[in-house]
Amino acid sequence: MNDFASTPELILLPAVDVADGKAVRLTQGAAGTETSYGDPVDAALTWARDGAQWVHLVDLDAAFGRGSNSGVLRRVIKQLKGVRVELSGGIRDDATLEAALESGAARINLGTAALENPEWAADVIGRYGEAIAVGLDVRGTTLAARGWTRDGGDLWHVLDRLEDAGCSRYVVTDVTKDGTLRGPNLELLRDITSRTTKPVVASGGISSLDDIAALRELVPLGVEGAIVGKALYTGAFTLAEALDVAGD
Repeated sequence: MNDFASTPELILLPAVDVADGKAVRLTQGAAGTETSYGDPVDAALTWARDGAQWVHLVDLDAAFGRGSNSGVLRRVIKQLKGVRVELSGGIRDDATLEAALESGAARINLGTAALENPEWAADVIGRYGEAIAVGLDVRGTTLAARGWTRDGGDLWHVLDRLEDAGCSRYVVTDVTKDGTLRGPNLELLRDITSRTTKPVVASGGISSLDDIAALRELVPLGVEGAIVGKALYTGAFTLAEALDVAGD
């Protein structure tokens, strides 16, 4: 058995981003760059049929503060039998968090709230533990908030605070890479995994099976999984091919 075959599995989370009731992909997270890919339920069921263990489901309208797709998200989660859902977008207070948990999602990804309301985020992390991940959306070493439209503080300062709060997992996105098919930011992932013992899910830029292989090599450092979006939707590779490289 070669070294790569013995490398632990990288968990893949195909993304279903929802705006105006449709599955879409953005470029660098910017509103107005949406490319539509049809019914979110169909997209999610396709990934489930192709072998996904997880789906990363995002309410973009809630993230941008311009509405909600909660009904569509619930319909997606209900249809995904045997597939766990990580839910993200616009979860900023007790009401939206409780609605997200009640939707059947296995894990909730906090974004802006973890940056703008640290006391609430720390309380939620303490109460719900493994059910809560925090999204670190990064440009350089500056975090992005409010659907990536505002600065959210220094990455390392916020990471230290979240470590103190006992955050169980981080979802790390290089905003400049997201939706660009330019490859993941491996250096950023190495830097973050060197500062935490908690698992990290990588997001943004995956364009090829080589990118997935490169991310799998970071699993021993603490990269647990990777969110894959545009490359799947544009047919750069199939989910079955990606899962094979990821070690599933």
